Amino acid sequence: MGLIFRSKANKALDRAEDPRETLDYSYQKQLELLQKVRRGVADVATSRKRLELQLTQLQQQSAKYEDQGRKALSLGREDLAREALSRKANLQSQITDLETQYQQLQAEEEKLTLASQRLQAKVDAFRTKKETIKATYTAAQAQTRIAESFSGISEEMGDVGLAIQRAEDKTAQMQARAGAIDELLASGALDDASGLGRKDDIEAELERVAGGNDVELELARMKAELTGGSPASAPQAIEQGKQTATPQDTPPTINYKK
Repeated sequence: MGLIFRSKANKALDRAEDPRETLDYSYQKQLELLQKVRRGVADVATSRKRLELQLTQLQQQSAKYEDQGRKALSLGREDLAREALSRKANLQSQITDLETQYQQLQAEEEKLTLASQRLQAKVDAFRTKKETIKATYTAAQAQTRIAESFSGISEEMGDVGLAIQRAEDKTAQMQARAGAIDELLASGALDDASGLGRKDDIEAELERVAGGNDVELELARMKAELTGGSPASAPQAIEQGKQTATPQDTPPTINYKK
């Protein structure tokens, strides 16, 4: 169970991880470390400067005791000269200790300064590398999304493709239904409830005969033009058409019951 939980958590973290955010976080940590190193250099430099001031004061005091000893000897006060030289000797030991500490702090400051410079160079190089990797990752991510969109395997495009497919299926179904209803209305299997498209057999026969008369009139006019005569009147053209019509052209006789 622990292994399964860790594997699930690892997969979730891998899916949620953004390399660009990780790089930015690492860069931020390096900047914080560089700031700490610079602060350490500043602290060491401050301590060194403080020792330098103390050392300067002790050296001035030692020089003062030496002048007092010379002055006491010139006045014949050997005891005062001895006291001044004794105090100078005590200060000299302090000066020696401070000089040792000063040299140590100076060496430490130089090491920290060199480390700060090296770390600064590494941070600058990492920043350049970071921006390059981020730009490459962003371009690869965009290219992947475009490729997925073209191939239709992305979630967004998959939803769009499914919607288009459903719309096409519904359109085809409605077209098929409309065609089937038209065929059923034409065959008489279904009645037109509106009554607009319904015709009885008499009206249909009259329309057919009228259409045939129009054909006969047009045929008579064309014959007159070819022979150079005048077009015959409508009844004559219809009568001539009937006389010259073939048995197949003669309209069938319809018997209607009273």
